[in-house]
Amino acid sequence: MRKELATLDYQPRADASPAELMQRAARKVELQARLDVLTTTDMALIVSPGQNEIEQMHRLGLEIEPHRRRMHESQPGLDEKFKDPADPLRLVFVCAMWLTGFDAPSCSTVYIDKPMRNHTLMQTIARANRVFPGKHSGVIVDYANVFAALEQALAIYGAGAGGVTPVKDKAQLVTDLRAAAAVTAFCAEYGVDLPALEALPPGSLARLNAVENAIDALIAPETRRRDFFTHAALVDALHRAVKPDPAALECADRVASLAALTAILHARGSPNPPDISAIMGQITGLLDASITGHAIRDAGLPPLDLTQLNFAALAERFQASRHKHTELEALKAAIRARLEQMIRLNPTRADFAAKFEQLIASYNAGSRTIEQLFEELLQLSQSLDAEQERHVREHLTEEDLVIFDILTRPAPPLTAAERAEVKKVARELLARLQDLLVLNWRQKAAARSALRLAIEDLLDTGLPPAYTPTLFEQKCTALFEHLFERYPEWSERIYARAA
Repeated sequence: MRKELATLDYQPRADASPAELMQRAARKVELQARLDVLTTTDMALIVSPGQNEIEQMHRLGLEIEPHRRRMHESQPGLDEKFKDPADPLRLVFVCAMWLTGFDAPSCSTVYIDKPMRNHTLMQTIARANRVFPGKHSGVIVDYANVFAALEQALAIYGAGAGGVTPVKDKAQLVTDLRAAAAVTAFCAEYGVDLPALEALPPGSLARLNAVENAIDALIAPETRRRDFFTHAALVDALHRAVKPDPAALECADRVASLAALTAILHARGSPNPPDISAIMGQITGLLDASITGHAIRDAGLPPLDLTQLNFAALAERFQASRHKHTELEALKAAIRARLEQMIRLNPTRADFAAKFEQLIASYNAGSRTIEQLFEELLQLSQSLDAEQERHVREHLTEEDLVIFDILTRPAPPLTAAERAEVKKVARELLARLQDLLVLNWRQKAAARSALRLAIEDLLDTGLPPAYTPTLFEQKCTALFEHLFERYPEWSERIYARAA
């Protein structure tokens, strides 16, 4: 590793392309990171105490006392240090300790150098099998042929769900990875030729166009996009499980392509595309120069603000676009995000979400063409604009409007004068809330009762006679539930945060 780093420190060739220079820099960063881990790693001995151990170790030319002192005096304790992923204590040599009842989820590899069986074997294997972010599976390095005793242990203590053993030989994982790479056929079914895409010159316009075409082919309908994500996730999981076996290099290019396409698809499906450069950086050694270029390109896309759109111009752009599926998904993502925000503020707007989902379902079922769906989504977006400004037309604040809507959706037929009475009730209730919502009111029975009584009194005196007793009770309950959910404290209500 140091030798390769020293080589990379030399001046690159004068005719080196920008792509080669980026690959060289990425490789140097990767090697330096690996070297830093190796040079900073701390090690410790964890062994149970034995009678006359000092004398026995002296006869073998070993000193146990420094290790014993560290086991007893380390602050924080060695067990806590080993459980902390940020601590440099990454390698421990254990004997008759930490094999049962010790849980370090970040531990990924266990080396076994002595025969084990039954309960002890199962407990030891389990040390590397805990769930932890970024960890697909544990690795058992067997120097004592304990794998042969595993079947007997599983027969006693039980296999995994459906009788499937949780332990697999690396050779089997390599075979599974090669088979999973058949995602190439899935992509080809929709006109995406992964080998041809990877063969294009890195950083070239042809390659960038090929990626754009691939994204447009895979992004819609949603079922196709989900299937692609499933295939890509399986390949990625198997690839991480196989590493650091050299066999993982066979599929490195394909894994890189799938990871890049997945990241771009996720970004395109978000109304506020995240900066995915950090994600790309985690796939060091896999992503080539063109993929890195895409990370930079996607990170700079602005969010789609529906309130600022020129709908006529957008419709014209869609008709001329060669990537209609991508344009459609961007609009869908923006509308979905806007609906979530609007419904969070006013739950009576759920009908808009139902209409949106109905349009998407009909398109997925083949009842609408992509052009028809795009046009109807534009109309829905325009209706959201009108809904978002309705409080101005009603001469109410957004917060008043929510209470008014709860009282009038549904409501009996009301005259203009009666609607004005309901608006007055909404304003008066909101004005009284600051005194009613005392500290931790939701946890206090007396405060909850006081709020409920205030709601009933105000509605009883303020609502028009058109409200029947049954409807009156429904409105009291709906208002109380709304306040309970969205007003944990007066200063912490969601409307204060949204203002």
